Amino acid sequence: MSSLVSIRNLTKTYQRGPEKVQVLHGIDLDITHGDFVALMGPSGSGKTTLLNLIGGLDNPSGGEIDIEGQRIDQMNDAQLAQWRSHHVGFVFQFYNLMPTLTAQKNVELPLLLTKLGAAQRKRNAEVALQLVGLADRGSHRPNELSGGQQQRVAIARAIVSDPTFLICDEPTGDLDRHSAEEILGLLQQLNREHGKTIIMVTHDPKAAEYATHTIHLDKGELTDTPATH
Repeated sequence: MSSLVSIRNLTKTYQRGPEKVQVLHGIDLDITHGDFVALMGPSGSGKTTLLNLIGGLDNPSGGEIDIEGQRIDQMNDAQLAQWRSHHVGFVFQFYNLMPTLTAQKNVELPLLLTKLGAAQRKRNAEVALQLVGLADRGSHRPNELSGGQQQRVAIARAIVSDPTFLICDEPTGDLDRHSAEEILGLLQQLNREHGKTIIMVTHDPKAAEYATHTIHLDKGELTDTPATH
């Protein structure tokens, strides 16, 4: 399988007052098409920083990030925003849904950046909600849904534009065990049946079991090579 993500000698340094703090130290990593990767490590190990760099939400201090032959480390902010809208679906711990919008309108949001007409946006949102098992909840607002259902809406929003890959930052961190397992099962289904590449940060070993590979970060360095379960 060809690499979807190819990272070489990646570094990230933040300026905190007078001091520089290096969060990532020369990371090399390859993620292939169709992988489901769990990124694990203690708090402060650089997991979310790495995830944000792969998702084009932040710029590296050094090194290369090549995604499907595109060097996103060389893009400016406007180019990155355009690239993200076509290639990345984001799923966050706290759902980030718009409280005043229905589930369907929340799912439609990424499509507002496309040339699709209103009828097609509605249809695509309905398909995405059906895929996550919420076809009958499109008219509900977030406060009328459980935490697990809200995260399903967030996943539908992440997949509605058919992105190249999904970035999930602690997607079950705010859920009870039963809801968490349902969400992880859904992600696994998107990976296995629909071929979605998924990169997921988690601190939960049980969540990592749903992935095909687990990568461990510690103090900004990869501590092992990915191993298939």
